[in-house]
Amino acid sequence: MDEIVKSLLRWYQSHKRELPWRRDRNPYHIWVSEIMLQQTRVEAVKDYYQRFLEALPDIFALAAVEDDVLMKLWQGLGYYNRARNLKKSAVLLVEQYGGEFPESFTRIQKLPGIGIYTAGAIASIAFGERVPAVDGNVYRIYTRLFEDGDDISKGAVQKRIREKIAEMVPEENPGDFNQALMDLGANVCLPNGEPLCADCPLEGFCLAKKNETMMQYPYKSPGKKRRIEEKTVFILEYHGKYCLQKRPETGLLAGLWEFPVQEGNLTVQEVLGKLEEWGEMAEELELLGKAKHIFSHIEWRMIGYLVRLKAITPEIRESFILASKEELREKYSIPSAYVAYLRQLL
Repeated sequence: MDEIVKSLLRWYQSHKRELPWRRDRNPYHIWVSEIMLQQTRVEAVKDYYQRFLEALPDIFALAAVEDDVLMKLWQGLGYYNRARNLKKSAVLLVEQYGGEFPESFTRIQKLPGIGIYTAGAIASIAFGERVPAVDGNVYRIYTRLFEDGDDISKGAVQKRIREKIAEMVPEENPGDFNQALMDLGANVCLPNGEPLCADCPLEGFCLAKKNETMMQYPYKSPGKKRRIEEKTVFILEYHGKYCLQKRPETGLLAGLWEFPVQEGNLTVQEVLGKLEEWGEMAEELELLGKAKHIFSHIEWRMIGYLVRLKAITPEIRESFILASKEELREKYSIPSAYVAYLRQLL
């Protein structure tokens, strides 16, 4: 185990990625980056991270930000509850800790939206606490290294692996150890396709490499199939402005702005019938085509229509707001589920 750790740390010193959140050990910076990196690629996060910190440079700014501003900063990253939990935690940190970040794994884990992995990453990198940060990259590296074929979707297996990794975390530079595993999983022991074993500092220790069984690990039992939902998206335009509605404060995409939506993929005649129900008359109707968006457990299959309205009824004014193209770009946070239609407007 000691040789594995030493080999990994030597490799990290000359191969570590240059990332903006690694320029210091500010816990706020590390926290924001780790939350953004959940379910999101590193390259996609970089620009969001810079923009987020420019707008909200510290915990106090995050705690005070208006929800619509926060959602706009997060637009395109998806999984919006991550942003809501960031703000909830910031408010709690201001109220209970005077805006300071707690310095222990145990207290960090109590913050909203922070699990075992994220708490371990922050505690080890920012504060040098000897704790592991075990995510999908680490499960993959570990199961290949030791040819461990247990189902990593099971909590008991995850707990066992975390305990094994915890034993390996060195007293000195635990953050470097955890980041070395992150980089190894991202750049060498790859999740898709053949791992780059010739570049791996642990090649000589790896049982899967020895037996050429790398692609068998990690084992994860098949998940449930996604539920398919059909939607019709109405882009209602009146004098250069577009109707938006706010989603409910709970559930999928809670509190975000969207174009009017109806269940099912409606035909042109059905769209015209729906407009009559709303008391609206179309001056022009244009098919914008089909689009698909995949959430973790649901798949939306959409068809979109651009409807240029002759007038706006009181009912429409009560149900929707009207937003200009500039406001669509700068003010209102519209989920990436609608990006195929948003692009056609902007």
